[in-house]
Amino acid sequence: MDALILGSSTGGLSSFISGRGSWRSKDLKAVHFPNVAKRQNQKQRVKGSSIRVQVPTYKSYNLIGNFYTKRIQHRGILETSTVFQKSNSKFLVNATSGHPLESEPKAYPNTPWNSAKNALDAFYRFSRPHTVIGTALSIISVSLLAVEKLSDISPLFFTGVLEAVVAALFMNIYIVGLNQLSDVEIDKVNKPYLPLASGEYSTLTGIVIVTSFSIMSFWLGWIVGSWPLFWALFVSFVLGTAYSINLPLLRWKRFALVAAMCILAVRAVIVQLAFYLHIQTHVFSRPAVISKPLIFATAFMSFFSVVIALFKDIPDIEGDKIFGIKSYTVRLGQEKVFWTCISLLEMAYGVSILVGATSPYTWSKVITVLGHSVLALILWIRAKSIDLKSKVAITSCYMFIWKLFYAEYFLIPLIR
Repeated sequence: MDALILGSSTGGLSSFISGRGSWRSKDLKAVHFPNVAKRQNQKQRVKGSSIRVQVPTYKSYNLIGNFYTKRIQHRGILETSTVFQKSNSKFLVNATSGHPLESEPKAYPNTPWNSAKNALDAFYRFSRPHTVIGTALSIISVSLLAVEKLSDISPLFFTGVLEAVVAALFMNIYIVGLNQLSDVEIDKVNKPYLPLASGEYSTLTGIVIVTSFSIMSFWLGWIVGSWPLFWALFVSFVLGTAYSINLPLLRWKRFALVAAMCILAVRAVIVQLAFYLHIQTHVFSRPAVISKPLIFATAFMSFFSVVIALFKDIPDIEGDKIFGIKSYTVRLGQEKVFWTCISLLEMAYGVSILVGATSPYTWSKVITVLGHSVLALILWIRAKSIDLKSKVAITSCYMFIWKLFYAEYFLIPLIR
């Protein structure tokens, strides 16, 4: 077997004694060295117990010896770093889970600057950046729906948008962080690259982060003094907590329909209505008006939110089965849920084309009809090329769905 099988005891990997072409070990049970032409079996006695060791040829012996001689030296005994063992085990977990390797934690030499980079990389993964981008873009896009004239684009407008975006991002990190705290064991199967699942963050670290960000979110929402903003944060907090936390009558993610409704309520209803009203009533001090673009944005994002709620479970089917999460993917199968999602999005794009075609403004009609037609075509071509047996391909397609989500928020302000 062309693999290196590491011992799992606390003593670390076997000690290498240089100079005589031999290995000594307390923990090593068997070592297999790949591509070695000649191998010699040898029995040695270590503290009265017989251990069978495979010894490489002199050439490979020197190569591996040079590798380990760069490790920590103490009284002539060379010990490998536990960091090597951890990163190797993470690679093996991700390789077997089928998740793209670009999601792997970055490994840097142990210097203050690189320690800071490692910490930022871990927090980046903890924050689930695709949701952060989606939240920021959606608030900016919906805020533009309240703009009626060019003079509305003022420092007052930018301040109001910034307040909403920062408060919402703090709440977003609370919600995704709480979900990871509640799903550590599941994520060890589905998403082993996340900091809590990989062991980079302790449970206490996760609790401190989510608690801090929830407090900062509510504090900012309160001092801004915008009731639409504060209620958007409060409802998101309640639904996000009920969705994830493992308490009686809660952890709604166990129930496929309720889980989808939670995501729809936040992504489709709260984001569109509350943040629009924040700009319209609090920033511009105008009466609330339910406009055609706002109705379109709410309706379209209702479709999109259902698709995201369904699609996110497709690559996670293995862990969900093990831990009893009755998602639609577990109940109906990956292929059926996949094509249901694609069909819902294509329907949404079809309706969007019709809505764009009814615009009295030529520029709006051309941009929205052409834009949604192109997105629908790209989605169909991408969907036909997906290998549903590959977790990497499905995960990549899920991230592509999020990119379509981002693209839609560039088109929504152009609906007239």
